[in-house]
Amino acid sequence: MYAMYGRICSVFSPLNMRDHYFGMRGLTNYHLSCCVNTLLQTFSATWEIGDLLDKWEAASERADSIPLQLKRVLAAMRSDCNQPVPHRDFLRSLDRNCFRLNTQHDADEVFLSILNFMQQQMDDKPLALEIQNLYKISVETYLQCLECASFQTLTSYLLSLPLHVKEDHDSLEDCMTSFFEHQELKGINCCFCAECGKKTPSKQGVKLLSLPRILCVHLKRYRNGGGFTRKLDCRVTFPETFDFSETLKEAFSTDFAQNDCKYTLHAVGWYYADDSHVKQSSWEEVQTTYGGHHRGTAYMLMYRRGSKEEVQQPELSG
Repeated sequence: MYAMYGRICSVFSPLNMRDHYFGMRGLTNYHLSCCVNTLLQTFSATWEIGDLLDKWEAASERADSIPLQLKRVLAAMRSDCNQPVPHRDFLRSLDRNCFRLNTQHDADEVFLSILNFMQQQMDDKPLALEIQNLYKISVETYLQCLECASFQTLTSYLLSLPLHVKEDHDSLEDCMTSFFEHQELKGINCCFCAECGKKTPSKQGVKLLSLPRILCVHLKRYRNGGGFTRKLDCRVTFPETFDFSETLKEAFSTDFAQNDCKYTLHAVGWYYADDSHVKQSSWEEVQTTYGGHHRGTAYMLMYRRGSKEEVQQPELSG
């Protein structure tokens, strides 16, 4: 699970068999790179990304290649060394692709941009697609006329689940329920119905077609209003494990066919990474990022598909 809050960005990262082999290395904070540092720790903890990039042989050694520089920094983060990883080349590759690091960015924006750059810049497209598919949430958006009941659907995908946070006490389960609730469109929001031949009241919503191996959840803790952006420090609880089939069964499309819908925060043990400073942590400390006045507030969570017992087993790639 990754918690980013305050003026620093921090990561609570899972301890697994690979950590025993390689340790966990911190990252130097260059200017406003703390958000990028946190995401690099999430990519490092998602061992499949490093494995897939290791299989990739870049056709050129371009300094502005984000996937190439990511491959190098992830390899350095896996090395057995207790010094912070130098990663200026990766930061420069972002800058050369017009992603300015002297500007404060939203973590989800950086996360999605890095995934998109990998799709664009990797010459091995099947391998790039494998990386994207780790996070791919297939969804079906529907629109139903409330007068004739005709139905329109559109299939698409998300790479993270953007959840609106309420300003009072909230929970991850409540945020997800709100995300999948349908909305009624009336008045000036009516949509054109081909069956009725006119604009009619309707309802729209989103259904799940498939779930990814790694579920990225973005808690939208910022509000824009009056020309200003403010952060919500309200409390949002999140579970160590949850099961979509129990919590959000109504969110499934009729075409949903997956059997395993359990997700787990990596909970064998935890590291707390504040840029170059890394220390062992605990699940109890992770829970302090639920939020509240003068407390840390998590706004990006990473869950892995599988039960707690399954996730605790070391997962070794080929």
